[in-house]
Amino acid sequence: MRLPVFRFALVMFCATLALSAVPPALAQPAAPFTINDLIALERLSEPAVSPDGARIVFTRSSLDAAANRRRTDLWIVNADGSGLRQLTTDPASDTSAVWARDGAGVYFLSSRSGSSQVWRVPPGGGEPAQVTRLPLDVGSFVLSPDGQQLAVSLEVFVGCDTLECTVSRLQAAEKRQATGMVFDRLFVRHWDTWEDGRRSHIFVVPVAGGPAVDVMKGIDADAPTKPFGGAEEFTFTPDGRGIVATLKNVENEEAWSTDADLAVFPVGPGRGPINNFTGDNAGWDTGPVFSPDGKTLAYRSMPRAGYEADRFGIQLWTWPDGPRREVAADWDRSPQELVWSPDGTTLYATADNLGQKSLFAIDVATGSVRTVIKDGHVSSPAVAGNRVVVTLDHLRAPAEVYVVGADGRDLRQVTRVNEARLAKVAFGEPEQMTFTGANTATVYAWTIKPANFTPGRRYPVAFLIHGGPQGSFSNNFHYRWNAQIYAAAGYGVVMVDFHGSTGYGQAFTDAIRDDWGGKPLQDLQKGLAAALEKHPWMDGTRVCALGASYGGYMINWIAGNWPDGFRCLVNHAGNLDERFAYYSTEELWFPEWERTGTPWERPEEYQKHNPIEHVGKWKTPMLVTHGMKDYRVLYSEGIATFTALQRRGIPSRLLVFPDENHWVLKPANSVLWHQTVLDWLARWTKEDAASGAAKP
Repeated sequence: MRLPVFRFALVMFCATLALSAVPPALAQPAAPFTINDLIALERLSEPAVSPDGARIVFTRSSLDAAANRRRTDLWIVNADGSGLRQLTTDPASDTSAVWARDGAGVYFLSSRSGSSQVWRVPPGGGEPAQVTRLPLDVGSFVLSPDGQQLAVSLEVFVGCDTLECTVSRLQAAEKRQATGMVFDRLFVRHWDTWEDGRRSHIFVVPVAGGPAVDVMKGIDADAPTKPFGGAEEFTFTPDGRGIVATLKNVENEEAWSTDADLAVFPVGPGRGPINNFTGDNAGWDTGPVFSPDGKTLAYRSMPRAGYEADRFGIQLWTWPDGPRREVAADWDRSPQELVWSPDGTTLYATADNLGQKSLFAIDVATGSVRTVIKDGHVSSPAVAGNRVVVTLDHLRAPAEVYVVGADGRDLRQVTRVNEARLAKVAFGEPEQMTFTGANTATVYAWTIKPANFTPGRRYPVAFLIHGGPQGSFSNNFHYRWNAQIYAAAGYGVVMVDFHGSTGYGQAFTDAIRDDWGGKPLQDLQKGLAAALEKHPWMDGTRVCALGASYGGYMINWIAGNWPDGFRCLVNHAGNLDERFAYYSTEELWFPEWERTGTPWERPEEYQKHNPIEHVGKWKTPMLVTHGMKDYRVLYSEGIATFTALQRRGIPSRLLVFPDENHWVLKPANSVLWHQTVLDWLARWTKEDAASGAAKP
């Protein structure tokens, strides 16, 4: 029966009063946040602002459970948050939006034709049109300043004069009955892919149609770099007659050198010589971005050879033949993304910062730095007039699109894509803390209360250890190691940014070199003790430690050097034998920097913090997980760890994914991983759980 309006309003008013009068202890708690909630969330990325600053196109990833994958579409919204709508609807992958210079179209990458090509769609809606029809997949692209050309990255065989030649060679390889692969140099495989001789090259293609011209023809090098380089690594010169690109070319030293240079590749007929303008720097140079007036090129540069976690300095080059200088040379942060203000007086940069990933503004003339957005995890800055568009997430919410004033004021949320889902779940309350760590340094950590926390109860603890090791478990809504999953399962969470972490100054990051099992272990021990002392609701007798990559290595190190600290351990993709791991990994510059040399030059450095030397002291139950397509930390390290545990008679379990790399990415695999991990924690954190000591 439908109530009259007045009576309905009166009933609702009384119901509201009644609900507000319910004591908190009697109110219905929200449902815990589960792994199924996590994978069902929409993921927003790659905001692209229209030339007039009024509209934002972004990539939105949603779960396709039936296909066990995520599909990506383009969505568009007005900068004031109105008018949200879907721009592309094809079930294929649509990503990487770039606005036409006149704002009349949006270019993007799509696999809807059966291969990855550039398409264009009207921002007002309509049927997308295919722009490129190349016989190879387009990996990334940028648009020329006049909007008439595209620079696209393609994987080609260097000895081929045509794209059809590369296609023919790939087809011939598929038809070959013999499966053997022959190599004469490293890399043999990289990240999760075996090398087949192709290089990533940049081609220029007219938007109106025409042949694709390889501006790197004959060069045995990758631009953009593999496996993760994309459109952020190359750009057109202001006059459109050249391409500035990050070039990884160190001849036969590719596997043990971080030397990546920025070079100018001429475009068009009568092309001149290539200009490698950072060839004198032995470190990594990348991220070229021109000022709006085209008179200054900004890029990021690491000075130290062989060190992938060195501080990026910001170099400014008066284009095309003027002086170069570093701006904000005293700023002890390492910028990850750069974007110019419309007037060219300011550079906006994101950087890890004291347990956050903040947005900063750098005055180009003076080098002074101010914070625009401090808290949370900021990514993908783009300018919209006198405002900055970003994606922003934090420990209690996934990324949404925000806009903020250039002065850091008036931060506004533009999208609320996940708001309805988040309203139905309970999150734990995060808190940042500091303590005195190794060498009396101030060390930062995050703690999170269990969801639906009840005062007076004592809770078990999930102690999360980040990878890298030059990384951070910061104020970030992570999709593989999301701390709220453990809080929802009834655990207090502790995350320590130990020596070696990023965002605390370069000296703090450098401090882990040649000391993997030293200061970081001390910080973890002191940090856990400080958290337990500060939060009496944490039950220090029921703690499990979990880590991946370097965190997985640390789990193995803890097993032999802190054997009485935990009820259980979880090791994902962690090394057991640092000496052998050198010979089985692919990027050799990493262990050579961290261990100050090779195993035959510095054998003692590969031994002193090697977990395999301490297996005889292991006794804590351990879950081991690994991906078989992991070529960074070979899956044999996980099997070896499990073998040691089983032979020692220690309760243990092994979870292996034949189709995953260093990360567990497929939705169904992610669910299985989380279920297995949480089951393992629950087994050993029960009040009456056995100690799990090894058999004598």
